[in-house]
Amino acid sequence: MNLTGDNNLVVARYRNGEVVKGYTRDFFPDRPVFHVLPKGGQVPVQVKTPELKGLFFVRDLLGNRLRNKGRRFPAVDQGPNTGRRVAVLFEDGELLVGYAQTYSSEKAGFFVFPADPNSNNIRVYVLRAATQQVKLGPAADQLARTAPQPRLKPRVA
Repeated sequence: MNLTGDNNLVVARYRNGEVVKGYTRDFFPDRPVFHVLPKGGQVPVQVKTPELKGLFFVRDLLGNRLRNKGRRFPAVDQGPNTGRRVAVLFEDGELLVGYAQTYSSEKAGFFVFPADPNSNNIRVYVLRAATQQVKLGPAADQLARTAPQPRLKPRVA
């Protein structure tokens, strides 16, 4: 495997609930396959992009399950380069609130930059097939306010 580019710390979350955490250097949105090298691992895992819910580019692999995720937009957007407000309700009930600089309903996926500046997520590549709803602008605000809170899944030891 020839991995080119920068190391990106990622969490690949599948539609079926599986998760692969590690580093990738060969993810491109228009390619059907990429690889994740688990932290401390020697063998990369092949990931099929269409099977994902999303690819989460993160600050660290642990995150904080107990942190209350931001489900609202700030009163004032952080600048003109943030993009359009977008709220994504995934088929599993998770809500992602942020900004999309390039969004097209014609494409298989799109990037979202979280509205919460303290989020562990830097950006998320969302697969449209794994969503229930995608709302932009004022409709995104409405979805962020009205989407039901997901139930926490018990932690497996």
